[in-house]
Amino acid sequence: MQELTRHVGEQLKQIRAQRGWSLTQAAQATGVSKAMLGQIERGESSPTVATLWKIASGFTVSFSQFLQAPPVVGQTLQPYTPSAAFDSKSSGMSVVSFFPYDAELRMDMFVVELKAAGYSESSAHAVGVIEHVIVIEGELELTVNGEVHILGPGEGLRFRADCKHVYRNNLHKNSLHNSSVASVKFHDIIHYPPEVS
Repeated sequence: MQELTRHVGEQLKQIRAQRGWSLTQAAQATGVSKAMLGQIERGESSPTVATLWKIASGFTVSFSQFLQAPPVVGQTLQPYTPSAAFDSKSSGMSVVSFFPYDAELRMDMFVVELKAAGYSESSAHAVGVIEHVIVIEGELELTVNGEVHILGPGEGLRFRADCKHVYRNNLHKNSLHNSSVASVKFHDIIHYPPEVS
């Protein structure tokens, strides 16, 4: 995890330098405090998944850019080794970049796991970002712009992610799918608008 924290910080510092932005400008664009951005860059703090999404949206870059290197452009057959899990202990969410951002397809793919009682609230992503969520195991309560959807294994939802959305492990006695799995695991395919790098 320390290696991943360092990588996230280096990526943030590099992207900010490429833009020529001060920490103040980066804070204004992302909605993340200047102090927190500085701590992340120095590897002193590991951001939550929600905070990392705010940073990616503010810089209009893909989320996976912070987790692993992008694929080689022009290579048609690309086997991938999933990235190290990006764990957010406070939310119980673990995110693994399975296929990193592909500039030609403008998408990346994650495997996400929410432990028992796991919950993650995501602020609106950049306009035009679309998510495709497909549950692998367990039961997911996915709230998009105030509308609640309960998804079990093999079920999915495609939605515009430029609004507030919340992921919650739906394990409880009134489960619609009677799941005995303590955690919920799902694929999350993100499709970005053309201006994302």
